[in-house]
Amino acid sequence: MFKRQTTGAVVCPSCGRLVGVQEGECYNCGQRNPGLWGFAPLLNQFGRNLGFTEIVLFGCAAMYVITLLGEPSAIGGGGLFGLLSPGQRPLFLMGASGALPVFGYGRWWTVLSAAWLHGSLLHIAMNMMWLRQLMPAVSQLYGVGRLVIIYTVASAAGFAATSVMGILPLPWPLQGAGFTVGASAPLFGLFGALIAYSQRAGTSHIGQQVWRWVIMFVVIGLLIPMIDNWAHMGGFAGGYLTARWLDPLRDESSKHYLVALGCLALTLASIVVSFFHGAPLVQ
Repeated sequence: MFKRQTTGAVVCPSCGRLVGVQEGECYNCGQRNPGLWGFAPLLNQFGRNLGFTEIVLFGCAAMYVITLLGEPSAIGGGGLFGLLSPGQRPLFLMGASGALPVFGYGRWWTVLSAAWLHGSLLHIAMNMMWLRQLMPAVSQLYGVGRLVIIYTVASAAGFAATSVMGILPLPWPLQGAGFTVGASAPLFGLFGALIAYSQRAGTSHIGQQVWRWVIMFVVIGLLIPMIDNWAHMGGFAGGYLTARWLDPLRDESSKHYLVALGCLALTLASIVVSFFHGAPLVQ
């Protein structure tokens, strides 16, 4: 069951087509290292992208339901942007970030946990729709190990940026957030990774399309006060710089997968620590 395959063909984890186990790239979809060093038959049981897309989508959905059930009396229902919004107490308990949690309560680890929480039904629906489209694309260009690393660093960079800017006496739209959640920080990190790839590989059409998306979101963020612009920009910078450092034109290695597992472990730990640290504070 756990035997490594060294010869023959395997199913590409990205497109599902057969490809040689030793091939460096899938001829059908361009997925890097489709054989996964011979472990593709085992790892493909977790799904395409080794299940990371599903982990994010279902993980965020589960956390959203948990925060709703954590304080049913505080669920908001006013207007499109506030429809089915969880209360601040369960969001704080599960790891919301921003200047207040990070600097007011010393909950610095929330820069990882906050990306798994959302403030309303529209908020989570929009983020999950974009992540479902972008994560497979970034995985195809960088490999799933580097996708996890980019996603995690972008989350930390985005929420760190908005937390720092949130303690400065700046007017809107320059001010950071005192209390913030959402997967849009790592989402912007994926935008940054795609732009980094377009620059490195010379594929300008990818960069042009992504820049249009980024500019669109920046304009929307300048028009709607509740949007966390610093989390977006910090996430974008974190994803772009990490992607440049990882270099998409180099082959992915087993070390990237080990670092990715570490990133997932740290993220899970941040949620667990948030709960146990926050429980006495919200009583």
